Amino acid sequence: MTGSDNSKTSAPAGHESAAADGYRDTVFLPKTSFPMRGNLPKREPELLARWQTLDVDGKIRDAAEGRPLFVLHDGPPYANGHLHIGHALNKILKDVINRSHRMAGYAVRYVPGWDCHGLPIEWKVEEEYRKAKRDKDSVPVLQFRGECRAWAARWLDVQMGEFQRLGVQGEWAHRYSTMDYSSEATIAEEIGRFLLNGSLYRGLRPVMWSPVEKTALAEAEIEYHDHTSTTIYVAFPFVEDPTSAQALDGVSAVIWTTTPWTIPANRAIAFNPEITYAVVRVDETSPEALLAPGAKILLAESLIETVCRDCGVLAHHILYTMPGSALEGAVAAHPLRGQGYDFDVPLLPAEFVTADAGTGLVHIAPSHGEDDFAVGRANGIEVPELVADDGRYVDRVPLFAGTHVFKAADPVSDALAGAMERASASGDAPAGLVSRSSIVHSYPHSWRSRAPVIYRATPQWFISMDDHNHIRDKALAALDDVTFVPEQSRNRLTSMVEGRPDWCISRQRAWGVPIAVFVNKETGEVLRDPEVMKRIVDAFREESADAWYDSDPARFLGNAYDAADYEQVFDVVDVWFESGSTHAFVLNQPGLRFPADLYLEGSDQHRGWFQSSLLESVGTRGVAPYKTLVTNGFVLDEAGRKMSKSLGNVIAPQDVNDSLGADILRLWVMNSDTNEDLRIGKEILKQQGELYRRLRNTLRWLLGALDGFTPEEAVPYEEMPELEKWVLHRLTEFGSLISDAVETHEWVGVYPALHGFCTTDLSAFYFDVRKDTLYCDGKDSLKRRAARTVLDVLHRCLTTWLAPVLVFTADDAWTARFGTDTSVHLQAFPELPPEWNDPELGDRWATLRAVRRIITTEIEAGRRSGQIGSSLQASIDLPVFEDKAGQIAGVDWAELAIVSQAGLTIIPALAPAADEEATTTQSALSLPCGVPTVTVAAGAKCDRCWRVLPEVGQNTAYATLCLRCADVVERGLTCTPASE
Repeated sequence: MTGSDNSKTSAPAGHESAAADGYRDTVFLPKTSFPMRGNLPKREPELLARWQTLDVDGKIRDAAEGRPLFVLHDGPPYANGHLHIGHALNKILKDVINRSHRMAGYAVRYVPGWDCHGLPIEWKVEEEYRKAKRDKDSVPVLQFRGECRAWAARWLDVQMGEFQRLGVQGEWAHRYSTMDYSSEATIAEEIGRFLLNGSLYRGLRPVMWSPVEKTALAEAEIEYHDHTSTTIYVAFPFVEDPTSAQALDGVSAVIWTTTPWTIPANRAIAFNPEITYAVVRVDETSPEALLAPGAKILLAESLIETVCRDCGVLAHHILYTMPGSALEGAVAAHPLRGQGYDFDVPLLPAEFVTADAGTGLVHIAPSHGEDDFAVGRANGIEVPELVADDGRYVDRVPLFAGTHVFKAADPVSDALAGAMERASASGDAPAGLVSRSSIVHSYPHSWRSRAPVIYRATPQWFISMDDHNHIRDKALAALDDVTFVPEQSRNRLTSMVEGRPDWCISRQRAWGVPIAVFVNKETGEVLRDPEVMKRIVDAFREESADAWYDSDPARFLGNAYDAADYEQVFDVVDVWFESGSTHAFVLNQPGLRFPADLYLEGSDQHRGWFQSSLLESVGTRGVAPYKTLVTNGFVLDEAGRKMSKSLGNVIAPQDVNDSLGADILRLWVMNSDTNEDLRIGKEILKQQGELYRRLRNTLRWLLGALDGFTPEEAVPYEEMPELEKWVLHRLTEFGSLISDAVETHEWVGVYPALHGFCTTDLSAFYFDVRKDTLYCDGKDSLKRRAARTVLDVLHRCLTTWLAPVLVFTADDAWTARFGTDTSVHLQAFPELPPEWNDPELGDRWATLRAVRRIITTEIEAGRRSGQIGSSLQASIDLPVFEDKAGQIAGVDWAELAIVSQAGLTIIPALAPAADEEATTTQSALSLPCGVPTVTVAAGAKCDRCWRVLPEVGQNTAYATLCLRCADVVERGLTCTPASE
């Protein structure tokens, strides 16, 4: 027989016409109820319903008793809309890991969860208000919180259903959410832990602030987009010179900034003591230049040419240079002095100042930058609060009160230009605007409102990273004991922990868990009383965090404190603190454990959930909440672009489910390199559909060929032909591959390899070779029984190995054989006998298959030339080198090459190569044979198996059959005709 296409259950080539001779019914054709087409969009919901009826999850729980525990703690997605493809990727990866652990003998606990508080949900509710022209500020806070809770609950249910439709298995009836009363109570309790251990404090410092959303933002809530900013050079005239030579008389320090709106908050200028500075005299300027000839300016010597070009200075010369250290003690005036900005601007040393860009001098606004704040704090500089929560200057800001900072570039520039005109007219040192331009650069935006953000100093609640609790040091030490997959992601998280500032946990919003603390109105000290905290936690557990808003403060303060003496804090806690606390109200449940074995999220969570969970856990318990971190990449379209509705390139998992089926989406995940960014699109999904078809047809062919198989038919390993032993050896290799992936969580490449095994090793080779035996040998044939024994093992292995990924298809392929009252998801991965693993046999068959490829190449050449039709019309003569004849001994080459006749001719061994090139070629091939000769086989064609043999007709009772087929037919060893 011939033909390597397993896309359909068919008889050997030519058997369609054999029925005319009455022999079709004697052929063991494949027979199965497992259909060729999966019809997944219709079939998958039916299977979900069947699993529920069977109580598969309950049976899994019962079977887990006494097994070693595996806990993957679920990072909570946000409950504010339909799932996107990134959600699907992440949950499918988790599901594959959980299912594979379960089938590898673990008791798996997976509690899915949701993030339900915070600005994204508030923003959605406020959008509804805006559409209805309602004023959010006029709505009672408890009513608003109730609407947020209802919004989150609605989407939590929607997303839960969508995750289940993807085939994700979990404890859905016991899911967690951050807005559960018990969760809110535990979050408040975790805040209390930091309060009581002294790491929680209220301080004034710059934080990322959204003027649109009127709240502080975490770094994880920021995304960067191109933004056009006004840039200005500004001159600050010196008023005090620390040098004895009065070298700075009549000189102005020049700074460059991309945030003109921060000039009103300027309180200092930073320099680097290691930079060489120069005093430059302007000799000639362009007509539009603001600097006048004769002006003297100070800047880094290495940046003179760039600054002069930008500022319209056509000619200049250096009066003198000085080391940066000489500027210590120098004082300048604010360029708007005389207009409400009558304060000195000291020059302060700072290592972060460089001469790479700008002027080598940095304007310092302590209210609006991390570095600025640090310099100001170190030198006792004022940190003015000049910008309100909506981004407008407060009323006390001279010249600019009420102006929004993003509209301040023009008025600030105009005021500075006026100052420069006055300085030039009076002959004073330059003061004010030197030059104005614009720049397009990457700028932080809120990922919700898509609006640009600012740094703004406001009183906020912080958790200290470096106080007596040493959270930063503990976190870095804890990470040493964490396994990272991939390993290179370790550096990302470590560097972020090393460089992060104190954790700002307060948000000026309404929907969330309040930072439930009291502050003494007279002293400003926060109340640290465990009894007060316990009363708060108990109330939240019974009534939700709403209790903080509708209770008299005396309820929590008790008799020990007068409520009139205390301010009740109504800031809510950062949602990253909430999600970072989930280990405290999930992993402490009965049957779970802390720390979790695994956290698995996208690479953006190194600055988000991975980090917040680490800091929260280390700060309260001293250890990391996870043993292993697995990171997946982002999903892009087929062109490598980020998905967006405007580009029309969004792939929604719901659409894939409805058109192709969830198994296709799951296969895409596991066929991708999830350590890197992934691509998806219609063509990619089409390719996955083709890969799926091949896997499905492998399962279908197995099922068809196993029709009627019983354990009594099985052949012991010792009695099996070598080819069957080789297949079993290959199975042990894949069993080890699966086992390693289970233990290491490194699944990249596993399922592509398994697909390759199915298509190359099985369909295109083993099945092709064994079709003749399976279809035409008698039932009692040892070879046929051995092959069916191996097919039985293959079916059990492939269905269970594929079950974590193709959850629906694998179950269909299991129940098609074993009945619908069971499920593949109740099975374990097969334990394969160690004696099946035979590396030497693997090497031998690698050589045999290489020889076979040489033979099939020549056969194809004969078919193309018209010498033969099918391969069964061929006879081959294979020349074998005498010193390597043993490598291919013991093989039926007619069977292996799927030809009718084959012979071997021993030829002399190859002589040593005469030159280097020939040596390389000979070494590369290192095969035991030369090129075979293909001729037309002698004899007649058997009407049952189509082999061409001289023996056809020797049994006169069956004149058109070979002896093997005549014997089978004569003894009546037939099977029921195939349904096709």
